[in-house]
Amino acid sequence: MLSCPNSCGLFTPSITRTHQHRPFKNLPLLSLFQSPHPRFSLPPKSSLNPTPPLLAASDGGEENGKERPKLRWVEIGPNITEAQKEAISQLPPKMTKRCKAIMKRIICFSPEEGGELSLLLSTWVKLMKPRRADWLSVLKEMKSQENPLFLQVIEFALEEESFEANIRDYTKIIHEYGKQNCLREAENTFMAMKKRGFTCDQVTLTVLIHMYSKASNLSQAEETFEELKLLGLPLDKKAYGSMIMAYIRAGMAERGESLMREMETQDVYPGREVYKALLRAYSMSGDAEAAQRVFGAIQFAGIVPDAKLCALLMNAYCVAGQTDKARSVMENLRKARIELSDKCVALMLAAYEKENNLNKALGLVMDLENDGGYVVGKEAAEVLAKWFRRLGVVDEVEHVLRAYYTQTNKLQSIFL
Repeated sequence: MLSCPNSCGLFTPSITRTHQHRPFKNLPLLSLFQSPHPRFSLPPKSSLNPTPPLLAASDGGEENGKERPKLRWVEIGPNITEAQKEAISQLPPKMTKRCKAIMKRIICFSPEEGGELSLLLSTWVKLMKPRRADWLSVLKEMKSQENPLFLQVIEFALEEESFEANIRDYTKIIHEYGKQNCLREAENTFMAMKKRGFTCDQVTLTVLIHMYSKASNLSQAEETFEELKLLGLPLDKKAYGSMIMAYIRAGMAERGESLMREMETQDVYPGREVYKALLRAYSMSGDAEAAQRVFGAIQFAGIVPDAKLCALLMNAYCVAGQTDKARSVMENLRKARIELSDKCVALMLAAYEKENNLNKALGLVMDLENDGGYVVGKEAAEVLAKWFRRLGVVDEVEHVLRAYYTQTNKLQSIFL
């Protein structure tokens, strides 16, 4: 999850309250949502004094000669599932009673049974008078249990005065919606934030750029990126990286590379995955020159290329028909003592097949065998087998290779 600096943690209570409590027995946590939740348990009904689902009336004494009813919270009944009992037993022992009261209700809540979450929460607020620390404790536990009502509870809390919502709370909710690709809900939360008078800052706008980039909404990502620039603050690698990924997803790798160069002038560099995505985009299109530029930028940024990055550069040369340069990349990989992947060898064999150069292909395999004890892997073997079948020389080549593998104790049947 995106970290938000200088924030009041949404999921970490800022106030610790100590109460007397009775520890729950530690039992294994089962899946909380495998079976339907039961209806809220109700207190025994009376024809003279019926009680509502969430509250029960009790004798509160007399006031001006009349009985004054007093509302009290009704505990969860015994008719709940084993999974719900386990989840309740796993609530933190140090959690306050008011927090445990609402957590038990949330664990057993079932909208299918006609329950109203807003009524449950508003009743809790009215009776228990929670503070921000209580809200944060409940949200943290819901997050830990991956409760599906998590976002609904946050949305309710934002409107409550006792929650004392700040801009970081809104930002984190927008990020949660963005991870689930719920753009409409995220935008609604963003509008509600502005309506309450919170001014957009760098963190919030960066979260929005990441969300729009992930959703392949280039126009909105660009608009938000420009708004971020207007703040006049130095842009970080997260904002730049998200925007570069937006261009890559839109098939505009050149603009992504241009933004990468802009970053480098400010001594800011994208993460490894952003470089890899840009290199892959050029590799798939066969733009070998651009792929080599990005590969050089990767090394300049202090990232040591591995076999996967080298394979992408090799593929760019192979697609462009520059087999000798692809082979040079492989040789540099070997000189650097980086273990060759089966993918790298398969790429070279496929390139030689395009050139119909069987001698170079077999020479490569033998050279690798003699140098480092390389054994043909599945992907490379499939390339050779397909090639030999097309030539109609499977039996002859298999006989030669089988004799070689037998002598070196590395017999593999790659033609089955």
